[in-house]
Amino acid sequence: MSQVKQHKEPLLRIAKRDAIATPKAWGIRVIGVILSLVVSGLFIFAVTKLNPVQVYEAIFDGAFGTERRSWVTIRDAMMLLCIGVGLAPAFKMKFWNIGAEGQILIGGVITAGIMRAYGSALPTPALLVVMAVVSLLCGCLWGVIPAVFKAVWNTNETLFTLMMNYVAIQITSYCVAMWENPIGSNTVGVINQMTGYGWFPAVLGQNYGLNVILVLALTVGMYIYLKHSKQGYEISVVGDSENTARYAGINVRKVTIRTMAISGAICGLAGFMEVAGVSHTISTATAGGRGFTAIIVAWLAKFNTFVMILISFLLVFLQKGAIQIASQFNLNDYASNIITGIILFFILGSEFFINYRVIFRGRKEAEEK
Repeated sequence: MSQVKQHKEPLLRIAKRDAIATPKAWGIRVIGVILSLVVSGLFIFAVTKLNPVQVYEAIFDGAFGTERRSWVTIRDAMMLLCIGVGLAPAFKMKFWNIGAEGQILIGGVITAGIMRAYGSALPTPALLVVMAVVSLLCGCLWGVIPAVFKAVWNTNETLFTLMMNYVAIQITSYCVAMWENPIGSNTVGVINQMTGYGWFPAVLGQNYGLNVILVLALTVGMYIYLKHSKQGYEISVVGDSENTARYAGINVRKVTIRTMAISGAICGLAGFMEVAGVSHTISTATAGGRGFTAIIVAWLAKFNTFVMILISFLLVFLQKGAIQIASQFNLNDYASNIITGIILFFILGSEFFINYRVIFRGRKEAEEK
């Protein structure tokens, strides 16, 4: 006689949530932040014997301790937010644009070239408009190339956009070698340092005021575009299911190319703002890895550009704080980065519990909903 093998119910299992109330979701995030601070505090005391409260005060001081630090934090958060806004439509469409670094560099290098060539030939307002338009177009082109290959030949967009980064790095390296100043330095130096031609003007007495205005305008515009426009609806449908989109009469190829054109253009504009509004120079480090960090911003915010503001500030706050505690308490970069990593781990982990529920043995799924 054959015996029916009994399978023991597992101690716990994981099921995807259909939905979760917004207050509960934010409650989970708050718990995640509190736990991250507790665990970080234990790590700080165990390794350094320092008072965790003093370390947390130093993190805040590193980001907002002085007016200058505050504006640098705002500036860097705006740059990260701009790139996240650019990535949002592509990722919502489930087109994995890993090429923001290259799109930023292309926008930045063309801005630097125009600034050098026409800095004294055009008034700064006209020069800024020209640089902005050309950087938008170049970033757009850098985004459209992989989109066309994906739409027509179904190539892997992740690899394609990643490889485009390396092409952009080599183009930037060539331009840096060609424009190096002084000769032999392998750097471009500060462009138009004596005249300030092509630099963002101060707005409301702040050097980075224009950066804030431009990025917040893009943030509001992208929110409206994704939430309340026909094209935003098409992006959402294509991201959910290409077959459904085709059944509904949506031209998937057209939507793919158009969306990546927008994504690349905004990332190219971020390169323009970095060169004209922040560093006033160009190098292969201009993007600074923010093209990858912005993926976290877009994904955690679930493509809501207003939520991206909060996440961008959080990530920049942690970065500035890590630098401060490393110098103030003579900690090496590994210790400060571990603290940042612990905090990010819990924040990212809280998203797991928002999207999934853990069901223990003997409990009904309904009880966990």
